[in-house]
Amino acid sequence: MPTPYLDTRGRSDRSTGGVAMIPIETERGRFRVWTKRVGNDPTKKVLLLHGGPAATHEYFEAFDSFLPAAGIEYYYYDQLGSYYSDQPDDPALWSVPRFVDEVEQVRTALGLGPDNFYLLGHSWGAILAIEYALQHPDTPKALVLSNMMASIPEYNVYAEQVLMPAMDPAALAEIRRLDAAQDYENPRYEELLMEHHYVHHILRMPVAEWPDPVQRAFRHLNREVYVPMQGPSELGARGALLHWDRFADLRGIDAPTLVIGARYDTMDPDHLRRMAETLPRGRYHHCPEGSHMALYDDQETFFAGLIDFVHEVDRAS
Repeated sequence: MPTPYLDTRGRSDRSTGGVAMIPIETERGRFRVWTKRVGNDPTKKVLLLHGGPAATHEYFEAFDSFLPAAGIEYYYYDQLGSYYSDQPDDPALWSVPRFVDEVEQVRTALGLGPDNFYLLGHSWGAILAIEYALQHPDTPKALVLSNMMASIPEYNVYAEQVLMPAMDPAALAEIRRLDAAQDYENPRYEELLMEHHYVHHILRMPVAEWPDPVQRAFRHLNREVYVPMQGPSELGARGALLHWDRFADLRGIDAPTLVIGARYDTMDPDHLRRMAETLPRGRYHHCPEGSHMALYDDQETFFAGLIDFVHEVDRAS
């Protein structure tokens, strides 16, 4: 896996070459978001929506090892509030509709259109991709929804009934105590989540072996955005997304859509299969050895399915 050099601000060498800082108009003023194009293909251009909210594009650097050789152009993009983009201190900006409008402004600025525009969202990014496709049904050529259920209430049920009972009872009890006290800055809270949840369901490797792009993405997560929208951890979701549910609305998305799930994910694979069955032109791709970041812990499977899908949609157009 390529490891970008870091400058004195801790930002990678992605700050030169192919980079565009795109102005974004909001009701709270104008800001800028960071993008970078990799490759050049007139009919296959993939815009990557990272997770979080307010993680970074950095963990998508795994795409560098697969998509260029497959002849697929793709765009890294840090959403507003994320590390490489502007990070305004304004809670009014952190809403799903505002982020959807931002994606449309980015798409327009990059010149992506219905004949070449593939939208890939991972985790929170898949929520954003679903919302975008519902509001702009004629714009994406195809969608990829990776490792995200279409219902936060159902996700929370899965966390309560499947993920939490599988945890060490003593560790879960301590996590619940810290959670009830809202003691999220306590180092013990993150330590427990890492040992008893993240290495089993987020990325199935010892933390010391997590690839550098993943380490940087976690280190650069903007919790001022993440916590109000997602909640304090990946063990269930709270915050502004608590009641988000678009499962029934998937029937209104007509673009070819690949849904990617994984056996050990925080997201219920059976729910993701049902998403693919509900989508008019949906397909499910399963990563049997993967977790939430199957693009790392079941990498060959993940990228083989993604690349096959992009090429198939391109041949059919």
